[in-house]
Amino acid sequence: MATAQRAGRCDVHGEYKVPGGKLVVVDLEVDDAETLREVRVSGDFFLEPDDALERMNAALAGMPAASDTPRLTQALEAALGPEVVMLGFSAQAVAIAARRALARATDWLDHDWHLIHDGPQEPALHMAIDEVLAREVADGRRPPTLRIWEWAAPCVVIGSFQSLRNEVDAAGAERHGITVVRRISGGGAMFIEPGNTITYSLYAPTSLIHGMSFTESYAYLDDWVLGALNEDLGIKAWYQPLNDITSDAGKIGGAAQKRLATGAVLHHVTMAYDIDADKMVEVLRIGREKLSDKGTPSAKKRVDPLRRQTGLPREEIIERMVAHFRKRYGLVDHALTAAEREDSETLAREKFATREWTARVP
Repeated sequence: MATAQRAGRCDVHGEYKVPGGKLVVVDLEVDDAETLREVRVSGDFFLEPDDALERMNAALAGMPAASDTPRLTQALEAALGPEVVMLGFSAQAVAIAARRALARATDWLDHDWHLIHDGPQEPALHMAIDEVLAREVADGRRPPTLRIWEWAAPCVVIGSFQSLRNEVDAAGAERHGITVVRRISGGGAMFIEPGNTITYSLYAPTSLIHGMSFTESYAYLDDWVLGALNEDLGIKAWYQPLNDITSDAGKIGGAAQKRLATGAVLHHVTMAYDIDADKMVEVLRIGREKLSDKGTPSAKKRVDPLRRQTGLPREEIIERMVAHFRKRYGLVDHALTAAEREDSETLAREKFATREWTARVP
């Protein structure tokens, strides 16, 4: 994101790539009165009639620089009217781009991304690595990072605010040798067996998602994996708000997110490669209300494995996903540092492997 200072005003530049859509760019000036001036909207979108572009510019000009995304969206929609056709973007997308300009947001290509894909780790250690790497990125000691997980043991990962006894059948978990761990992000429970899931985390500065709500940032941060699924794996996939990746054949996976007050976002996703549905429903307490909310009569039909949809080995799917990320944003192979591993092992032992943390919501 470029910023220029001139007498009496500040020039800023913001971009927003609509997930599954087009790029929207907003250049504008902020004057001494903290008002938007000289607004210039552009992008590779489609728009009719032609003069609608000038209407967008005029709608934003004169708005207070403190305006949030909903207020900017409202002003744009009022100026455009129902006859305007917008393909590949929306008034909200323009408002997000403007807000990102004002917030001095960064873009994917502003960062040097690192890749970590280590060997299998115990469940509690994975939870700890997530927290440690997010802190390291927030503190500027690590560049933004994509981490691919490998699991050393079967487990259930519950969300930070879920009730342990409401989500997990303790007898079923014990019978099948399933460890239960709690992550630091919200969201629902995940049933994990080594080799049967694809899990990844993104650790990035919050500047990457400036100007976006939680809902908007979920789709934005996973747009690259939707690209990999559609372009490289032949799956017609899309994002189902708030946090599901799905296809015509069924749900593929789900995302969760944690924003650290110190300046980083942790975003992680688990996708099903293969799944033992019978075992899953013996371990997870999936209520009728949750199933009906998803429009499905059976838990076994809620998640559709990537193995069936692609016919590819799990390792090849991961390779294609990583290659797609590398092609889009660049990626340098890396590993946990000795200090990061030591901190993670300590945190796993003192927090994530303890009953106090796992049962913090009984």
